[in-house]
Amino acid sequence: MCCNNSLNEPVIHTDKAAAADLQSISGMKFFDPHIHMTSRTTDDYQAMYDAGIVALIEPSFWLGQPRTGTDTFRDYYNSLIGWERFRSSQFGIKHYCTIGLNSREANNEALAEQVMEILPLFIYKEGVVGIGEIGFDDQTLLEEKYYRLQLQLAKDAALPVQVHTPHRDKKKGTQRSMDIALEHGIDPYTVIIDHNNEETVKDVLDKGFWAAFTIYPFTKMGNERMVDIIKQYGTERIMINSAADWGISDPLAVPKTAALMKQRGISDADILLVSYQNAITAFGQSGQIDEADFNAVKNPDQSEKFEGNSILRGGQQPRINASSIIIS
Repeated sequence: MCCNNSLNEPVIHTDKAAAADLQSISGMKFFDPHIHMTSRTTDDYQAMYDAGIVALIEPSFWLGQPRTGTDTFRDYYNSLIGWERFRSSQFGIKHYCTIGLNSREANNEALAEQVMEILPLFIYKEGVVGIGEIGFDDQTLLEEKYYRLQLQLAKDAALPVQVHTPHRDKKKGTQRSMDIALEHGIDPYTVIIDHNNEETVKDVLDKGFWAAFTIYPFTKMGNERMVDIIKQYGTERIMINSAADWGISDPLAVPKTAALMKQRGISDADILLVSYQNAITAFGQSGQIDEADFNAVKNPDQSEKFEGNSILRGGQQPRINASSIIIS
């Protein structure tokens, strides 16, 4: 496939070249601590497993248009701890989630009040490793109100917090998010500040919070920039994720960034920390993560069913050779 960049020079992208890059990290294992699999296909799950992703966290988030009632939140949360967890296991990947009221929908006060009433029904469920993703979008007073309420919920439940930092005026929103968490007496070591960039990373680390970086085309952080950040700041309390959702995003962002880090001379030990171990350490404070569970979902029986439904349709057989061009 050919395309032109801003200088009208041809850029060649080939599956063969990408496969060769990923081959350099063959045998490594990865944990993606922020990916919206509700928006992804079964082929994405297969590609992620093939690339070495053994576990993931799916934060609750905005679905692209406003939800109109409490029951839509209830069904969505149930899907995160139910069907999506099952679907992930059918491709050999352990699925966890964080539950929360997202910042965009916090601005609908009447609905937000109802959602706050049902959150305690979900945050203690198996596989829920934190309250998230919560925080600021437009940095309104209502966003702050429900951010504070959910911080208290996390504190009472002894769960980590996954904080969404805003796309606009990010530095101010990140600082505000941390200040409020500290005001509530939250241990910064239990708070993962997400979607960082060069403007926010130093302050986040200096204050003792976890700094998560989303490798997301155009709008958040490219992986070449991420390599530079690792070289400058090291790997303590730093993790990477894809946040792959319904937008232009890449569910293989974590292994691809690991491959680039390896190419740029970063050690395997440091790659392991930012693309696997640090996420387990941070979210493992929930008491929900056991690495032995990652192996337990390997080699699944894809004919298994969840509430009478499987990932197979109409007598389908599991796809054995994902690289074949034959679809039968």
